[in-house]
Amino acid sequence: MAVLRSVALFALAALAEIGGCWLVWQSVREQRPWWLAGLGVLALGAYGFVAALQPDADFGRVLAAYGGVFVAGSLLWGVVVDGFRPTRYDVLGALVCLAGVGVIMYGPRR
Repeated sequence: MAVLRSVALFALAALAEIGGCWLVWQSVREQRPWWLAGLGVLALGAYGFVAALQPDADFGRVLAAYGGVFVAGSLLWGVVVDGFRPTRYDVLGALVCLAGVGVIMYGPRR
C-alpha cells in the first residue's frame, strides 16, 4: 500500500509542479494573462506540500526519485498539452530516469 501511495503522490506532485511551471511559462513567454502566472505560483506551492506527504522520511531520496518522475512527466505533458513529439532519445532518457526512481525508492538500503 505504501508503494501505491508513493506513486500516487509522485503523480500528483508532477501534475502540480509541471502544471504550475507551464502556467507561468504561458503568462511570461506566450504573453497570456498575468493571472495565469499567479495560478502557476499557487500550483507550485501545492507541489511542495504534496512532496512533503511522501511516506519516506528522507528528503534527499524523495526529491532525487521525484526528479525521474519530473523528467518523464514533463515529456508526457509536452505530448498531451503542447503537441510535442519526443525523439527515441527523449523516451530512452525518460525510461532511464524512471528506472532510477525504482532503484532510489525501493532498492536495497544500508
